Amino acid sequence: MSAIGYAARSGGDVRVLKDVMVPMRDGVRLAADVYFPADAAGPGSVILERTPYDKTGTNHADRSRADPVPRPKPAIAAEFARAGYVYVLQDCRGRYRSEGVFSKYLNEAEDGFDTLDWLTKQPWCDGRIGMTGLSYSAHVQAAVAALGHPALAAMFMDSGGFASGFHSGIRQGGAFELKQLTWAYKHALLAPETLKDPARRVALAAEDIGAWTRINPWTKGHSPVAAAPEYEAFVVNLWSRETYGPFWEQPDLCAAAHYDRFTDAPMVFMSSWYDPYALAATDNFAALSKLKTGPVRLIMGPWTHGQRSVTWAGDVDFGPRATLDGQLADDYVDLRRAWFDRHLRRKAEEPDPVPSPVRLFVMGGGSGRRTVTGRLDHGGDWYDETDWPPPASMPVSFRLDANGGLSTTAGPAGQRTWRHDPLAPVPTIGGAIASGAPLMDAGGYDQRETADLYGASVPGRALADRDDVLVFQTEPLDVATEVTGPIVAHLWVSSTARDCDVTIKLVDVYPPGPDYPDGYALNLTHGVLRLRFRDGFDAVRPMNPGEIYGVEIRAFPVANLFSVGHRIRLDVSASNFPHFDVNPGTGAPAGEPCEPVVALCTLHMGPATPSRVTLPVRSPRDG
Repeated sequence: MSAIGYAARSGGDVRVLKDVMVPMRDGVRLAADVYFPADAAGPGSVILERTPYDKTGTNHADRSRADPVPRPKPAIAAEFARAGYVYVLQDCRGRYRSEGVFSKYLNEAEDGFDTLDWLTKQPWCDGRIGMTGLSYSAHVQAAVAALGHPALAAMFMDSGGFASGFHSGIRQGGAFELKQLTWAYKHALLAPETLKDPARRVALAAEDIGAWTRINPWTKGHSPVAAAPEYEAFVVNLWSRETYGPFWEQPDLCAAAHYDRFTDAPMVFMSSWYDPYALAATDNFAALSKLKTGPVRLIMGPWTHGQRSVTWAGDVDFGPRATLDGQLADDYVDLRRAWFDRHLRRKAEEPDPVPSPVRLFVMGGGSGRRTVTGRLDHGGDWYDETDWPPPASMPVSFRLDANGGLSTTAGPAGQRTWRHDPLAPVPTIGGAIASGAPLMDAGGYDQRETADLYGASVPGRALADRDDVLVFQTEPLDVATEVTGPIVAHLWVSSTARDCDVTIKLVDVYPPGPDYPDGYALNLTHGVLRLRFRDGFDAVRPMNPGEIYGVEIRAFPVANLFSVGHRIRLDVSASNFPHFDVNPGTGAPAGEPCEPVVALCTLHMGPATPSRVTLPVRSPRDG
């Protein structure tokens, strides 16, 4: 189909076709805006970005260090068009100008495939298509790549692209990520259907989203998004599907189940240590870099979700080198343009902008002082690696002991017990979170309750001082220790309840200093396991109260330098709320009403129950 017949706009050096309706296999049409170089004389390479957030809108992350004001999507599309690309922005199904009904994550593999088919039939497409985008716009890339469309020739997936949404991103360790509920509530309020229906908006605005995150079964017609049934359907559906099976292996949700047919194209997985898709990015890279010719690249920064052009995450600053801007490229647009020039247009004379298989930011090594903006100066720098996990990182087991010690040698045997009250869970303080507003913020923070923290009960209290948190830490370090790679804990636990969660958190403990007289406990990464899934996620297996179980808890990856005088700390508890839904302790399925039970949970340590955390300790770097 030619450009003739569409309403075209000329922007001097860019031509735009607005709301081109692209047919899907079921007859639904999705709206796309197509940006052309004004002087295009023939077919060219196409870059496709699919979004549920309005193809004419602005993403908060589309800014640079030089210009902190986010740029609208059309402005970025026009910049790529000026560089010679045909850039296509498409609204996902049921969103903004597109037809159909939106169901979060689902439909994206087939809709993406049909869009690629349509693009290859256009006279202005040379048959080679790249894809780009952040977050959901990365999820849709992985979804269609899992179907192996032959026209997909280069990809740049930023902070998204499920390796397995069941294992991270939607659920983790059997627990449910409550960011799915806060996301649904926010976007139900912003949905075009809500803007057109005052009664629907009033009903949504009247809900207390915080109350709904507590122990409170969600069912159809009984949820904070009941007035927006298309949003309610997906959030209740994802929450209630607690066991792993065919639903979770769909291409839309699980690239790992389709790695054999996954696109063999040059691709970048970019994420950050405080991003909810850090584990997905590292898992995807680790698998696909071995299976595909690619090239396949991994970039990991110190940021929160998409915030690649700032030096801080939460209450922590990583120094002037922490941005993508000025380190990997002039800015994010330049980095992607150079990637597509080299790998989509196949300009061999252009240098590869990501020449190393792995480019990562190792946090730590800063002064520990408070910056002029009031944040902890944690510091850090960029390094290249040949693989993930880095070959120079060796797994080292740190044993937990009954006195709260953490060391590479066995300490006193025994047990430690904590009390878990589902109605008074441990509050979330930062972490790898996105879309958590208004209940939780992402990033690094001192692990201390504050007056404005959702779920806090004693402002000023350190989480380490709660009776439902166990703390294990090393002695102050004599030598700086870099921990870079995946984190796994093997713990031996029992409970008085039929079910409980075990949560872990790796913490960098600063000693007292002039700006932080009580020290600073910086959260680095987290993990969780719902113990009725201790033997696998395919079926529910209730606990026998009092029986001791050996369990494995996988945490998110990390790259951090623990400085001399710091301590490595592991916190163990039974909740991390509202990052995850609270386990009521009854073993009841999600959505089934139950009366929460207070549980006594016990961690066992000794020769027969060697509770430990395995940390990837990297050999010292030159210089």
